[in-house]
Amino acid sequence: MTVVTAGPIAELTASLGDAVVTDSDTMIAYTRDQSLLSPSGRPLAVVRARTVDHVVETMKVAHRHAIPVVTRGAGTGLAGGANAIDGCIVLSTEKLDRVLEIDEQTRTATVECGVVNGDLAAAASQRGLWYVPDPGSRAVSTIGGNLATNAGGACCAKYGVTGDHVARIKAVLADGRVIHTGAATRKNVAGLNLTQLLVGSEGTLAVIVEATMRLRRKPNRIATLVASFGDPAHAVDAVIALQAVADPSLVELMDQTTITAVNDMTRMGLDETAGALLLIQCDGDTAAAEADRCAQECRRAAATEIHVTTDPVESDGLLQARRVALTALERRGSTLLDDLAVPVPRLPHMLDAIARIADRHHLIIGTFGHAADGNLHPTIVFDAADSDAAERAHRAFDEMVTRCLAFGGSITGEHGVGELKRRYLDTMVGSVERALMNRIKTAFDPAGILNPGRAI
Repeated sequence: MTVVTAGPIAELTASLGDAVVTDSDTMIAYTRDQSLLSPSGRPLAVVRARTVDHVVETMKVAHRHAIPVVTRGAGTGLAGGANAIDGCIVLSTEKLDRVLEIDEQTRTATVECGVVNGDLAAAASQRGLWYVPDPGSRAVSTIGGNLATNAGGACCAKYGVTGDHVARIKAVLADGRVIHTGAATRKNVAGLNLTQLLVGSEGTLAVIVEATMRLRRKPNRIATLVASFGDPAHAVDAVIALQAVADPSLVELMDQTTITAVNDMTRMGLDETAGALLLIQCDGDTAAAEADRCAQECRRAAATEIHVTTDPVESDGLLQARRVALTALERRGSTLLDDLAVPVPRLPHMLDAIARIADRHHLIIGTFGHAADGNLHPTIVFDAADSDAAERAHRAFDEMVTRCLAFGGSITGEHGVGELKRRYLDTMVGSVERALMNRIKTAFDPAGILNPGRAI
């Protein structure tokens, strides 16, 4: 990589003024995401872009001088994909935060990349519409970051992940050229699907600056069910059985460790004797009837306690238990959060493997996740200041990924590869396939300056 002098940063400052930050104390806040055990470097500068032109100018200067660029939204990622690299420019897009248009006729919203997921959902709701993707970080994560990682959420088994809701993308290439992908139409098969190439590319192909996202009509009714089970395997039996009688919008699972942690934090009174808890929600005109059928299947699967409600406020309160699962576990120590997806019938095997790994390494591992699509988030709780504990945590993490692959699963369902899981990628996708991915990156970014060493 080219040795960088003060020249490029002087160029940027001359063009962008106070959008360029070089003060080391200020830059600290932009050096890493939430994957605290992934390595991070010291950036040359941070650009806090306020316009698309700021992004274009940043990329032109970086391209001229072969400076790596790490694009960052709100920094809520969990795989180290937004961590700074030594000598890079961190390009922050969080100030590109305008909702440009909500079109009720086409049911689309055009937004800048820094718009917070929850803010888009609220703006759509004011028009009687619904922005569906709901990652756990929706109150703070941005649409650009959601697209970059193809974020999921609780309701994606029924409604799809972020990439299933994008119509068009505006992005800036590594050399500063602006491209537009996709179309406003519902059907579009013209050329290669560049939109879906950008989705999930983790900032390695281009900088997403604007997107047109599809909206839906919000369901008029919901019904929510919470069921406790003595054994996680029984809970999974229920999950599999539900598929034949209902189409829930979400089916969330929490193990006993997570239930206890949530109770300690919220005093919600969840059943701490349960080996697992399911939170199930159905929506639409038949929500109540579907929830009743789900309750019957949970009883057949040996549920020890079941509660059903059609009250929206009570439903939201119940779902809050799942939303705070990670926060509750973080109160117990440092955390190393995994993101694994297995075929739903393999969930009992994966849960058993996680429990055995926790015992073998003398660790606390709280597991929660999206049971309807097999996406689990086993969270290792340990003392990061204890080198032995940190080493055991890393070994446990590696063993969980290995077991997941053995069960025919994916190393990530929604958090992305980033820095954290890149070493597993050959095993996951294959060496020939990975070489193809790298050739695609070269086509977009010949100089290799966009988030090098990440994702692919």
